[in-house]
Amino acid sequence: MSGAPGRVRVVLYLRAAEADVPSVEEAYHRISKDLAGTPGLLGNELLREVTDPGAFAVLSAWESLAAFQKWESGSAHRGTTSPLRQYQDGERPRPFALFEVAAEY
Repeated sequence: MSGAPGRVRVVLYLRAAEADVPSVEEAYHRISKDLAGTPGLLGNELLREVTDPGAFAVLSAWESLAAFQKWESGSAHRGTTSPLRQYQDGERPRPFALFEVAAEY
């Protein structure tokens, strides 16, 4: 595959105290089940930083920026994702980043 024009990846940065790690994982699984079947969402992953066990990222893949923006502006977005909101990494200028897929193999 030589590219996926229009596809977007969203990275949500999270930070948790050691005691809260199971809560982050539980919230991720609950949200992922709720998001199953969301139009345009291709999938997501919970990533944990190898050298910092309290640092996480959720990487989601979307068919397009328009599909992500439609979901994000919808009424269900904030309620569905609220269990992870308290863990957003406040040390970053923005708790999330959007990336357009430029090339893919």
